[in-house]
Amino acid sequence: MRAPSPTRVDMRAVPAEPDAPDAIRTASRPQDRPGGSTEAPRGAAARARARSRRAGTAGTSPLAARLSRIPRPLRLAAFALAVVLVVTGAWFTGLALWANGRIEHVDALSDMQGTPGTSYLIAGSDRRGGETVADDGTAGERADTMMLLHKAPNGNSYLVSLPRDTLVDIPGHGKYKLNAAYAFGGPALLVETVEGFTGMKVDHFVEIGFDGVSGLVDAVGTVNLCIDQDVDDEKSGLKMTKGCHDTGGEQALAFVRARYFDPTADIGRQQRQQQFVSALMKRVMTPGVLLNPLAQVRLADAGTAALRTDDSTGVIDLARMALTMRTAMNDGTTLTMPIKDPNYHTKKSGVAILTDEDDIKAFFGSIEDGSAKAPAQG
Repeated sequence: MRAPSPTRVDMRAVPAEPDAPDAIRTASRPQDRPGGSTEAPRGAAARARARSRRAGTAGTSPLAARLSRIPRPLRLAAFALAVVLVVTGAWFTGLALWANGRIEHVDALSDMQGTPGTSYLIAGSDRRGGETVADDGTAGERADTMMLLHKAPNGNSYLVSLPRDTLVDIPGHGKYKLNAAYAFGGPALLVETVEGFTGMKVDHFVEIGFDGVSGLVDAVGTVNLCIDQDVDDEKSGLKMTKGCHDTGGEQALAFVRARYFDPTADIGRQQRQQQFVSALMKRVMTPGVLLNPLAQVRLADAGTAALRTDDSTGVIDLARMALTMRTAMNDGTTLTMPIKDPNYHTKKSGVAILTDEDDIKAFFGSIEDGSAKAPAQG
């Protein structure tokens, strides 16, 4: 008996198997595996988030995109700082506008052609009534203190006292003491006289009334003033012992007015007036004044009451002047002009200060171009 032959299978009737790659992909799906892995869903979620971020920032500016990456606490701190700066700027702007409206302006500047740098003529006037300006009998307000402050093109700053008794040529009047120019023609004639004497253009005129010195000092508290002898001067009211003292407004006013107790007379008073200006500037620049809104208002109120300026000078110019003066004080470039004879006798003006024209021309020329040097110490 023959063994049964193997069964023949018709391959055409058997369904074809899926392609191998598809089968592999199907088999690799985590849901088809027991306990399938979550790595693939996580990767898909990350890609989805990336697509979402790209879609969300597609219409955002590069700056906004960069800012969005800054941590939130830093953004809040920056916003708070911006608010503080805006409020501070608005405060100082408002204070400046208010002060500008209170300053008294006078016609003072001449039409002299400009010279290099920026120059300020600072005059301290005494408006006490019933007194004469000088020994020559000229009547009117007194310009007891005159200083020329200059910032040269090279950045150097200089402060020079102009002695009130200096013999000068006053336009339209002849030879008189410098302070007589103010009595004869006010600020305008004083400016013209100083320009003729120094050869320098005056860009800003600032007059400080002595009657306002007390208010300025009281607005900042006190100023530290030093004197080298005990003084009890009835004429000025100055009473100080030798040494340095925190001085209030009334005694500070007497300090800048006093002259008769000092054998150097006008020269000594100039030095004390320069010391007072320096002390006031130092006090104004302290945090107790600069960062105190109440002190700022008091100072602006007292300052505008004490000041008169030319028509073009405002609060911003006064701030620049203060910075220039501070630089001159700190750098030691507070100078004294050359004097030929401090006791020159004249027929019209009595005893005056005589200068040499060539020396004066060279001195102020070096200040104008910034080449003048501070005097050697000691």
